Amino acid sequence: MAEPWIYKNPVTVTFGEECTSAIRARLAGRSYCLLTYNDHPYFDRMVETITREVGRPAVVVRDVEPNPSFDGLRIACASYGRAASKPEAIVAFGGGSVIDTAKVLAASGDDFSRVQAFLEGRSGPERLGGTPIIAVPTTAGTGSEVTSWATVWDTDAKQKYSLNRPNLYPEHAILDPRTSLDVPRGLTLSTGLDALSHALESIWNINANPVSANHAVLAAGEILAALPRLLDRLDDVDLRGRVARASLFAGLAFSNTKTALAHSLSYYLTLHHGTVHGIACSFSLPAVMRSVIGRDAECDAALTRIFGDDLAAAADRLEAFLTGLGVSTRATDYGVTRENWIGAIDDALKGERGRNFIGSREAVLAAAA
Repeated sequence: MAEPWIYKNPVTVTFGEECTSAIRARLAGRSYCLLTYNDHPYFDRMVETITREVGRPAVVVRDVEPNPSFDGLRIACASYGRAASKPEAIVAFGGGSVIDTAKVLAASGDDFSRVQAFLEGRSGPERLGGTPIIAVPTTAGTGSEVTSWATVWDTDAKQKYSLNRPNLYPEHAILDPRTSLDVPRGLTLSTGLDALSHALESIWNINANPVSANHAVLAAGEILAALPRLLDRLDDVDLRGRVARASLFAGLAFSNTKTALAHSLSYYLTLHHGTVHGIACSFSLPAVMRSVIGRDAECDAALTRIFGDDLAAAADRLEAFLTGLGVSTRATDYGVTRENWIGAIDDALKGERGRNFIGSREAVLAAAA
């Protein structure tokens, strides 16, 4: 008899509908905070469009960092507190950093110290809120629109935290591929590879189940097929849609499993070497894949559905896929010494995400040699 398993995801997803009409319908007359990026003409225009077509927000917050930090989130929470009355919902219009910031605002309101104390283990969840979120992703990669956690960085202490509460799943996710048409090649690449990592990491994972595996297989196959074509045709809405859908399914996969070793390794690179997250969490995928081949029958079966029967050759093809997109698979190319990389692997395996990994230290070190 198979092991029991549970799959759950409470987010209502709308795909392909024009985003402003979808936002208006999902708000259903509630007052709202509009959260988005600053200093970009596209987002300037969208603030005007959403205000005109949806209704004036209670407050507009545009204090969003690429990697939301303690310092930046204090500022965003203060901006959120300028609303005359607490908004009934938050519309997060942007990439993963916007949606993660929305979850912090939903939990903390105008006082970031509530979330900081919770993350640092100095208080429980009783002081945290849960304002409903409508997430409208404008990049295809993070899957944050269908997860209950947000990545938060203490850059001073070189520490990464995950804010994770069941009431932080967005109420609705609205995916309109046209919102990503202004995303440049570099960001399209890194976010697409982040989604690929989410998919594969949910497969070599102790929390994998048949539903998450199905989502992951679809997601990985689509990204491998569509992402290189999209990078050559950034204005192709159909390809944008394929990658956005793949990112969504990767999010649905790892919303139940969380990530594993490649992500755990990425935090070291991002904190200490400034490597962009999507690259930091994907360049090691071929080595990690080699280390798990033959380790678990269900993992092998899922990887075979993506790559074919010869998984050793498939790991080589995955490496060629990455290098063909200009992404080196050697840690030393990111400023890491061999000795430091071994230490990073040891630390990553001990971390929360690393403990989700089904493989062994010995196999990872052999594959990374």
